[in-house]
Amino acid sequence: MASFSRWLGAGLGWTFGGPIGGLIGFALGSIFDGASKADMETFQGKYSNQQQAQAVDFEMSLLVLAAVVIKADKKIDQRELDFVRHSFVQMFGKQRANAAFRLFKGIVANKQISTKEVCEQIRQNVTHASRLQLLHFLFGIAKADTHVDKNEVDVIKTIANYLYISQADFDSIKAMFYRDTLSAYVILEIKESATVTEIKKAYRTLVKKHHPDKLQHLGEAHIQAAREKFLQIQQAYESIQKERRFK
Repeated sequence: MASFSRWLGAGLGWTFGGPIGGLIGFALGSIFDGASKADMETFQGKYSNQQQAQAVDFEMSLLVLAAVVIKADKKIDQRELDFVRHSFVQMFGKQRANAAFRLFKGIVANKQISTKEVCEQIRQNVTHASRLQLLHFLFGIAKADTHVDKNEVDVIKTIANYLYISQADFDSIKAMFYRDTLSAYVILEIKESATVTEIKKAYRTLVKKHHPDKLQHLGEAHIQAAREKFLQIQQAYESIQKERRFK
């Protein structure tokens, strides 16, 4: 079993390479040596298919960045872990999610995660639309325990900077989770003083930027998550429409 997991770890490292490949290999070596053959075959089937390379890039990025955020407040809350597990079930299906979650816990156990190096690799391999979706997922983790620690927000902001995500995009996605009276305007990346013409233009821009069709390469589960984000953009626009009384 140990030799099998070392082989699988080497395969993943070769496919993805770089610091993330190293983290995945570490997790496999430290966690999966005691895993079942079914777990191994699950990951082998999932990640050896080169046609799924983009989805693999996204999912491995998600596992690593989720570990970074969960560790940001120096404690690991069960509600955050439950959120990650639930998300994995939606994305991978139950069998694959169980194996993915074991891999995730192995990454969490690694004390040598360079956020900058990981994000640089993600930036080179993952589309901008996918990086925005990653940020959306990370805010979901931070909100899962109902208390948002400043360290978590700071870590997500650092990740956003490394991923070349703009301040406006960061604030927009953050506002989808932490709402106040101005959240609708922040989501649309405009000021409260914006004209109706500016509001409509901002909405059209965001529709193009966050449209679920941009994530077709990631599979249906990720598209569904993108639809939820897209819906919040629509709701923000409709809220301003109602407030400002325009069509």
